Amino acid sequence: MGVNLSMDIMYLPGVGPKRAELLRKELNIHTLNDLLYYFPFKYVDRSKFYTIAELNPDLPYIQIIGQVVSLREVGAGRAKRLTGIFSDSTGSIELVWFKGLKWVARSLKPNVKYVIYGKPTLFGNKINIAHPEVEEYIPGQEKQSAALQAAYSTTEKLKNSYISSKTILKLQQTLAEMLNGNIPETLPMYIVDRLRLMTLPEALKNIHFPTSATVLKKAQTRLKFEELFYIQLNLLFRRSERLEKNNGHVFKVVGDIFNQFYSQKLPFELTEAQKRVIREIRKDMGSGKQMNRLLQGDVGSGKTLVALMSMLIAIDNGYQACIMAPTEILANQHYETITEMLDGMPVNVGLLTGSTKKKERTGLHTMLEDGSLHIIIGTHALLEDVVKFNNLGLVIIDEQQRFGVVQRAKLWDKNEDPPHMLVMTATPIPRTLAMTFYGDLDKSIIDQMPPGRKPVKTIHYPENKRILVYGLMREQIRQGRQVYIVYPLIKESEKMDYQDLMDGYDTVVRHFPPPEYATLVVHGQMKPEEKDKSMQLFAAGKAHILMATTVIEVGVNVPNASVMVIESAERFGLSQLHQLRGRVGRGADESYCVLISGVKMSNESRERLLTMVSTNDGFAIAEADMKIRGPGDVEGTQQSGLPYELKIASLVHDTPLLQHAYSIAKDIIDGDKLLTQPKNVILREQLERLLQRSTDYGNIG
Repeated sequence: MGVNLSMDIMYLPGVGPKRAELLRKELNIHTLNDLLYYFPFKYVDRSKFYTIAELNPDLPYIQIIGQVVSLREVGAGRAKRLTGIFSDSTGSIELVWFKGLKWVARSLKPNVKYVIYGKPTLFGNKINIAHPEVEEYIPGQEKQSAALQAAYSTTEKLKNSYISSKTILKLQQTLAEMLNGNIPETLPMYIVDRLRLMTLPEALKNIHFPTSATVLKKAQTRLKFEELFYIQLNLLFRRSERLEKNNGHVFKVVGDIFNQFYSQKLPFELTEAQKRVIREIRKDMGSGKQMNRLLQGDVGSGKTLVALMSMLIAIDNGYQACIMAPTEILANQHYETITEMLDGMPVNVGLLTGSTKKKERTGLHTMLEDGSLHIIIGTHALLEDVVKFNNLGLVIIDEQQRFGVVQRAKLWDKNEDPPHMLVMTATPIPRTLAMTFYGDLDKSIIDQMPPGRKPVKTIHYPENKRILVYGLMREQIRQGRQVYIVYPLIKESEKMDYQDLMDGYDTVVRHFPPPEYATLVVHGQMKPEEKDKSMQLFAAGKAHILMATTVIEVGVNVPNASVMVIESAERFGLSQLHQLRGRVGRGADESYCVLISGVKMSNESRERLLTMVSTNDGFAIAEADMKIRGPGDVEGTQQSGLPYELKIASLVHDTPLLQHAYSIAKDIIDGDKLLTQPKNVILREQLERLLQRSTDYGNIG
C-alpha cells in the first residue's frame, strides 16, 4: 500500500507540529503532496572543490574540505558572534555565525572532517565566510558525479527556526525514501510514450535530486508540459461541455432593422476586419449553440460599431441586448454614440448607471420587463436583482478585464436560457495569454483601423526638455486642436497625486495664461458629476487643455484632441501608455503622444518608452509588456480560470511548450468531447482533482 500524499505534513519524520505550522504559514505546505511539488528555485554545482589557498572574494559560492581548529564567542549584545578557524593543508580561513551560536557550537566536533559551503568575502584584509552550510565529509565525496544540488526558497522566519534550504532538501529525501517511487501517474501512458516524456515518478525524483543537467532538463520539461497541458485541457473541456449542454438562441434572420442601419446609417465603410468579425458573430448566433466570443481590437478600431450591429441582429430576431461597461463615463459614451447612430430608427435604447434617478430607473425596469426597451447600456447597476429582462438574447461586456467572474456570471442568469456572450477589450492580449486565460472563448480580432486614421507620432523627452513640449502644444492649439496632459495615479498616495497635478497646473497656467488659454483639471477627489462636467466641456471644445489623472484612460472620445502629454511616463505600464495614446488620433489630423520622463531611469523603464516610440501595434506592445513584466499583472485579479497556480512553467519563457500542450489537448477533445473514453478517464479524474480548488469562467452558467 502506497503513502497517502494528502497526509498532513506534520506526520513526516523530521517535521512535527511546530515545524508544520511554520511550513503552512510561510510556504503554504500543508500536505506531503505540497512538499513534493515544492520545487527548487535553483541548482548549485557541488562538483567543484577548492582549497583555502585558492579562495578570493570575487568567487561565487564555493565548497572546501577541512577541520574546525577552534571556536570562540566574541563581542556582546547585538554584536555577539561565533567565530571559528577552519583549516586544510593549504591554509586557514575564518567562519562567522551571528545567529544560533549555541546550536552551531554544539554541533561542530573537533578532529572531524567537514564540507563547508558559502560565499567568501573580504573583512579587514582577511577572507571569511559568514553563516556557511556545514555537513560531515563522506570519503570520496569530491569524486561523486551528482553535481547539482537543489536549493529551495525559504523565509527569514524559517531560517530563524533553523529551517534552511538544506533542511527542506533533507525533508525531500525523507519523503522520497517513504514513497520509493510509488507515485500515481497523472497522464495517460499513450501521451507519455507519444511525447517521449519522463514518467511522473522519475520527473519528481529528478527535479529534487538531479544526477545531471540533461536529466534535470527532461524532468523540468515533463512537469512544465503537464501544468500547461492541464490548463489547456481544462479550458477546452469546459468549452466542449458548455457547447454540449447550453443550447443558444437561434438568430435566424438578418432583418429590416439591421438592413436599414447598414444601408442608411453606417457612419463609414466597414473595414474588411469589421466585416469578417460580424460574419463570425452571425455564424455563432445562428448555430443553435451559445456564443462565447472574445473581441479584441485596438482603441479606435471600431468595436462599438460591431457590437451595435450584433445587437441589431438580436433585435431583428425578437430579443433584447445589453452592454455593460466598467465606468459611468464609458457607459455614457456608448449611450451617446449608439443613440446618435440609431437616430430616427425604431429601436429604444436606455442608460442605467449608479447616477440614474429613481423615477427614470423604475421606468427602465418596467420597459425591460415588458420588452419595449430593446437595448440597455449600463454599469454594475445592470447586475442588480431588480433588473429583469423580457427576453435577453445578447450580452456585451466592454473592457472585460475590469469585471470579475462572479459579476459576469450574474448576467447569464438574467435569462432562462443563457444569452449569447460577446466580451470586448481594447487591451491587446498576447497570444500565449489569450490561449491560457481565454482558451474556452472563440476569438475575433479587429486588426485594421478605419480609413483616414493616421498612426499617432510618439516622442520621448526627458523633463529638462519640457520647453519643446510646450512649443508643440502651442502650435497645435493655434491650429484649433486640443491637448491632454495626464499624471500617474499612485493608489497609495492620492494626496501626492493631487499635489503633482496641482503643481503641474500652476506651471502650465504660467506658460498658457488665461483668458487666451482655457485649462480644465480632472482628478480622483472630484465628485463624478464634476468630472463628467469637465470632460463634457472639453469634448465640446470649451477648453484648450485638459489636465487629468488616469481617469481618462477609458472614456471620453474627443476627435479634436491631437496631443497627449504623459507626465512621469516611466511610472506607467506599457498597456496603460498604449491606452492613453489611443485617446488621440481619432480625427484625420496628425496627432502626437509625448512621453515625459525623469532624466534618470531604470533599464526596464527605458525599454518600455523605447517600445512606445517604435510601434503603434497594440499586439506588439502587449507581447513586449509581457516579456518586460511577466504575465502576472496582465489580468489583474485571479479570474483566469487557471486550475492551479503555475509552480514550474512560465507563460513568458515556455511559449513553444504551451502551444504544443494546446495542440495535444485540442486533438484529445476533438476526438473525445467529454473525455468518456476509457483511455482518457485518468485525464477527467485529474481535471476534477485540480478543479476542486478553482472557480473558472468556463464553468459558470
